Amino acid sequence: MIKVSVVVPVYNAGSYIERCAPSLVNQSLGADAYEVVYVDDGSTDDSAERLGRLAEAHAHVRVHRQENSGWPGRPRNVGIDLSRGKYVQFVDQDDELSYEALERLYALAERNGSDIVLGKVHGTMQGPSNVFKRTVERCTAADAPLFESLTPHKMFRRDFLHEHGIRFPEGRVRLEDQLFMARTYVRAKTVSILGSYPCYRWNRRDDGGNNSSRRITPDDYYGHLGNVVEAIKEGTPPGDLQDRLLRRSYRVELLRPVSEPRVLRRSGKDLEEYFTTVRRMAMTSYPAGVREGLPAISRLRAELLVRGRLDSLVELARRTEQIRAHVEVDDMRWRNGRLVIRTRIGMVRGDGEPLTVVRRGGRTLLDPELLDGIGGAEDWEVPDPFTSAHGELIVHDTAGNHWWYPHGELTPALEPLGGDRHRVVVTGETVIDPLTLTGDEPMSPGAHQVWASAQLLGVGRRPRLTPTPGATRVILGTVAVGAPARLVSPTWAGPGGQLRLAVGAPGRIGTTRRLLLRTTADHRLRHGVREVLRRLPTGTSRNVRATARRAERWLVR
Repeated sequence: MIKVSVVVPVYNAGSYIERCAPSLVNQSLGADAYEVVYVDDGSTDDSAERLGRLAEAHAHVRVHRQENSGWPGRPRNVGIDLSRGKYVQFVDQDDELSYEALERLYALAERNGSDIVLGKVHGTMQGPSNVFKRTVERCTAADAPLFESLTPHKMFRRDFLHEHGIRFPEGRVRLEDQLFMARTYVRAKTVSILGSYPCYRWNRRDDGGNNSSRRITPDDYYGHLGNVVEAIKEGTPPGDLQDRLLRRSYRVELLRPVSEPRVLRRSGKDLEEYFTTVRRMAMTSYPAGVREGLPAISRLRAELLVRGRLDSLVELARRTEQIRAHVEVDDMRWRNGRLVIRTRIGMVRGDGEPLTVVRRGGRTLLDPELLDGIGGAEDWEVPDPFTSAHGELIVHDTAGNHWWYPHGELTPALEPLGGDRHRVVVTGETVIDPLTLTGDEPMSPGAHQVWASAQLLGVGRRPRLTPTPGATRVILGTVAVGAPARLVSPTWAGPGGQLRLAVGAPGRIGTTRRLLLRTTADHRLRHGVREVLRRLPTGTSRNVRATARRAERWLVR
C-alpha cells in the first residue's frame, strides 16, 4: 500500500534536483510505503537526464515529462492525477523534507482522519510562525490561524481533493498557492498541525529563482488576490468567520503598499499606481466588518486609504516606522530546572516616549502626539485597545534555524502613565524547559537566542531579548538537566547583548569558568554560588569554589 505520494513540479532545476532528492528518497516511512512523483514541465536544461538517473536508482521514484505550461499549477495537478498514495505531499524542486517528515505527518493524519496536515516549516524562506507553536490534533479555519500559512507545502488527503474538485489554477497565475489553499481551508472538516518536528525546509535559491521572488505589477498581483478573496467568500457565509478569514489578506496584502517600509520607498507614478489599485480593491472587494476588526493603527490606515489620503498614509508610515518595542526583564531565575523569565513589553515612539492611548470624555483615543498634524487622523478612536494584542518569547536554534515557542503567553494590560494617558503592554512569565522546548524533546547542543515578539495597537515588532537598560543585570548559573545530564548556561553574550542559552552535549559535564551569578550586588553573587553548588553533580563543587574566589573580576559594574 502506498501511503503518501510526494509531488514535485520541476522546471530547469539543474543541480537543485540533487540537493533536494536525498531528503525525498530516503524517508523513514520506508521506500515501499511512499512514492516520489516528479513532473518535469518541459525543462530546457539537463533536468530530464538528472531525473532519469534518479528514477533508475530508486524504484519508488516516478518521472513524468510534459510540455511547458509556464507555472507550477499544471505540473502539480498532473502530479495529483498520477498519485497512488492515500495522501499527497507537495514539495518544490529546491526544498527538502526532514528524515521523519512523511512518517510523522502520515501518522497524525491517520490518527485524526485529517483532510490537511501542516508540517512545521523552517529554512531560509521562513521565519517564526505561531501557526506551528504547538501540535494540534484537530482544528479548522474557524478555530485556528490557518490562513497565516498559505504555501502549498502540506499533506492533503487525495480523496478530499478529488471530492471537491480542488485543483491549482494553471498558466502564469500569481498567488496560485493562496487560491489553492483558500479553497482547501474553507472546505476541510479536519486539519492537523505538526508543530513538534521541523518537517519542511523552505530554501531561498542562490540564483534568486524562486517564483515568489520575481517582479510583479499592481494590476497583475491584486487582480489575482481578488480571486483569493472570492474563493473565501464562496466558501463561507457572510459574517464574523468570513470577515476573520479575509482580514489576513487585507492586513498583509492590501495595506502593505501603503505602510512602512514600502510606501516610503516608492514615489511618483509607481506609488500612485499601487495606491489607486489597492484603494479600489478595498472599496469593492471587502465587507466593512473586515476593517472594523483591525487593531487601531491598521484600522486608521484602512480609513485613510478609503478616504484617498495618500499624503496622510505616507506621514503615518514615517512616524510608525520609528516605533520600537521596549522590553523590560523584571525577573529571571531557574526553577526546578526550568528558566523562568518575567517580562513586560510596550511600544515607544521615535522620540522615546511611550506609545499611548488617551481617555477623554468616555472615549479612548490613539496617541494624539503620534497623530498630530496628520490629516484625517484627528481624535482617532480605539474601541478596544487589546484588539489583536499579544506577546511572547521565542527561542531560535541558530544551528538548525528552528524557532521554538516556550510555554507562557504574555497578557495584554493597560497601565496608567498619569493624567488621562495609558500605555498598552503585554506582561507575564515565560517558562523555558530545556528538556521539552523543542517539540517535547531536549534542546540540541549549541547556541539558542531568545527573542521577544509583540503586537500592540497594530504595531508588530520582534526585538532581541536584552537586559533592561539601567537595571540590575542578572545571569543565573549554569545548571545540569536531564539524564544523561547536559549543561545549560544563560548569558547576555548574543548579538547586541541578547540573551543566549548555551546548551552542552548530553553526558559531557565539565566545570566551566563562569558558573556564577553576574550582577552588581555581592550578596546576590554569594547566593548564586550557593545555588550553583547545590545543583551541580557531586565532585565538581571543589573547582567551582576555587572559581568563586576569583569571581570579583567578572562583576559587571
